[in-house]
Amino acid sequence: MIKSILVPTDFSKQAESALKVAAQIAKKNNAKIYLLHILELPMHLTDLMSSGAPGPAPEAVFFMKQTHKKFEEVLNQGYLKDIDVIETVNFEDVLHGIINSSTKNDIDIIIMGSHGSSGFEELFIGSNAEKVVRTSKKPVLVIKEDCDIFGINDFVYATNFDDEDKPCLLAAHDFSKSIQAKLHLVWINTANGFKTTYETEEKMNNMISNLAIEDYSLNIYNDNTVEKGILNFADSINAGMIGISTHGRKGISHFINGSLGEDVVNHAKRPVLTFKI
Repeated sequence: MIKSILVPTDFSKQAESALKVAAQIAKKNNAKIYLLHILELPMHLTDLMSSGAPGPAPEAVFFMKQTHKKFEEVLNQGYLKDIDVIETVNFEDVLHGIINSSTKNDIDIIIMGSHGSSGFEELFIGSNAEKVVRTSKKPVLVIKEDCDIFGINDFVYATNFDDEDKPCLLAAHDFSKSIQAKLHLVWINTANGFKTTYETEEKMNNMISNLAIEDYSLNIYNDNTVEKGILNFADSINAGMIGISTHGRKGISHFINGSLGEDVVNHAKRPVLTFKI
């Protein structure tokens, strides 16, 4: 059961789309929403506040008042009626603010909007959503545009059917049941990691036979890369949502190996739900 949801907001259209989805899930589960805004103050103000100064700097007070006004505008939206929404402001950088807030408030799921990124920006900067997906131990649901989460009929979960992915696959199954969507488990076959249909089906069935899951399909899809295969398979069945697990590689390992979860989050138009292995 989802009882606490963290929604980071920069008050953008994408952040509002994420909040609308969070509101749908909160109403269904009687959950509370922690609405988090990261207030990135100039360095000298941040240092002043962390030094134990007797009172906040006037500039900091101004920024806080402006943020509170924006919160009030958001909280007055009709889609949040009868939902317990907790207004939260953090002065850390975006990534650490989100991760620390999710731990402090015992969050069950992070739901956030994303603009995505491409080209130079994708290689050297990356979106905040990508960074959170890479780092968070909690499931992260990334939303690009308004959607009816309970209107989704088909949920694609990409897996290699290895034992380490069992907990994530089960979590994806539970989420699919919570939104009453059919779960489509897919193995993406590529030239680099080619397996015969017999080998693949044997591996699929060996895992699934030991799991208590229902209302699912097993699929093999051939493509040039795993990422393209996931996106193209989702297109082929007009799925409303994609799920994937991620190792959350960091540092030089992340640079060399990349992260499939981050790439899918960045390039998919559909909502993407990620789970940390």
